[in-house]
Amino acid sequence: MTPTLPSVRAVDTAQLLDLAQEAAMHGFSQRLPVDWLQEHLAAEATHYLFPTLVQRLTHRPEVPLQWRCQQLLTVSTGEQIWGLLDVLPDTFDKIPETLDTASKKDIVSRIEHAVTVREWAEWRAADTGPEEMPRP
Repeated sequence: MTPTLPSVRAVDTAQLLDLAQEAAMHGFSQRLPVDWLQEHLAAEATHYLFPTLVQRLTHRPEVPLQWRCQQLLTVSTGEQIWGLLDVLPDTFDKIPETLDTASKKDIVSRIEHAVTVREWAEWRAADTGPEEMPRP
């Protein structure tokens, strides 16, 4: 039986760094390097995780089941960008649910319209901003 995925959760930067560290420790494929996050995240920001997929690696039975989360990250420049993070279900369940339904819907909508981590990093490297990049 496939577990039921929970809804959007809010985390601060320190919590997000802990989640990324745990993902790295388990060798999860969808995660950003902790040092990259430390360098680019806004220190006092709230970030959001939205589980969208149950990830079970049948070819790697030593890897625990995980939830693939879309994440909405606030970076030091103030922009919100979209990325992915694999999280253990038990770890995710320990994050308090603090958002109301309207807030969750707003966050999911912002995720759907956010630029990706890769796009944002490319803009930074090219010294341009998101407003200067063409969107599909």
